[in-house]
Formats: sequence, structure tokens, C-alpha cells
Amino acid sequence: DSIVALVRNPAKAADLGVEARAFDYTQPEILVASLKGIDKLLLISGNEIGQRLPQHKAVVEAAKQAGVKQITYTSILHADSSPLGLAGEHLGTEVAIKESGLTYTILRNGWYTENYTGSAKGAVGAGAFIGNAGDGKIASAARVDYAEAAAVVLAGEGHENKTYELAGDEAYTLTELAEEISRQTGKDIPYNNLTEAEYAGILKSFGLPDGLAEMLADSDTGASKGGLFDDSHVLSALIGRPTTPLAEVLADALV
Repeated sequence: DSIVALVRNPAKAADLGVEARAFDYTQPEILVASLKGIDKLLLISGNEIGQRLPQHKAVVEAAKQAGVKQITYTSILHADSSPLGLAGEHLGTEVAIKESGLTYTILRNGWYTENYTGSAKGAVGAGAFIGNAGDGKIASAARVDYAEAAAVVLAGEGHENKTYELAGDEAYTLTELAEEISRQTGKDIPYNNLTEAEYAGILKSFGLPDGLAEMLADSDTGASKGGLFDDSHVLSALIGRPTTPLAEVLADALV
């Protein structure tokens, strides 16, 4: 009874078992009213790349007006030094939150393992896993790991005005991911490393929007430069258990 879900369509959230209020980052006129009575806000980064910073700033301003006491924001790993193009809007949001004067916690989430394992079935069908991350090490974690970290911060104490660099315990290259796909399927699935332009072009040919395809290819380039690697084990310490192994997330994806 102390949780409120802020969603674009409350009707679709009717089965969550908690109060659901209309909330849309692109509609500043409804944000303040929807945040009334909220003490701690989990601001999950939007998905409209290129529009996220003004949307996030609108939420932060509304939170101030509504009397929210603390914001927890899902940022990106090493936002202040990341080679990924995604980092700019995240860092801008971090600055806006800090300048707001509100108490904050920044969760700098690394890559989601599902970002890669979601392509596993397609790779099996095509006979190869493709990307342009080279030999870059990727310390990803499962969505459930990052979600649990957010829950720990929201429900606990001592996280005020802190920034956490969150990543998986296990780091792998895309070659090693392809080897794990091969092991689990009994098929020879190699990793084919492409150029950024080649990879983006293939993703577009699959029907992905241009912006998404280019973002994914840019992120692989960032991974090749170490942008998705971290070995601090802050995430597993925060949630009190090891992060979900790659092999486990992959097995679920291949079902």
C-alpha cells in the first residue's frame, strides 16, 4: 500500500496490485499531480533517444514542485567517462538531478545481458552471432539484478547522495558469448566481428529503426573500448548475492 506505479496507461497496469497513476515524460502538465504524496521516486530513463534529457528534466522539475524528497535514477555505467554515445543524456540528467537540490541516488547500470541474449535464437538460425564489439569485455547483468538493486536502494537507508557503478560479476567477449551459444545448442555458432557501419546496416535490414540500429552499433564500438566493463562487484554487494550468470540468462533466451 506504499507503492505507486507511474505508467503511461493505468488500465494496462490494473493487475500490478498497486495504485497506478497516469504518467508520461512527454506530458509535463500531468506530472506534478501524479507525483503528489510521493516521497521516493525511481526515475527509469526513457527510451526516446535524443529526447530523454528534456523529458527527464521535466520529471525532476515536477518532483521538486510536488515535494518529492528523493530521486533514484537509472543512469549508465561510468557515465562521466563512457565512450558510448548513450552517456551524454544520462550525464546531463545526473547533473540536473544534483542541481535540483533533491536528495538522490544514481544507479549507473551497466549493459543488460538480455541486450545480447535476445539475439541468440536469431544467431542460431543464421549460423553466426554478429556485432562490432571486437574483443571488448562486457560485464553485463540481468534485468532482475538491476531491478533488485533499485529495490534495495528504495527500501533501505544510507544511500543518500551516492552514485553506484553497477555491473555483472562475470565479464565476457562476444566471441565467448558465441561459444556459450554453441555449447548450449550443440551447434557451431561463430562470432563475426563487423565494422560499426556494417553492423548498423544489417540491423536496419532486419527492420530496426535507424536510430536504434545506430545506437546498438555505437554501443558495441564503446564496448570494444572498454565502455561496458567494470570489475568492482558493487552490484552483487548491493543485492547481497552473485549476479545472474550469463549461461543462465542465455538458457532462458534459447527456450
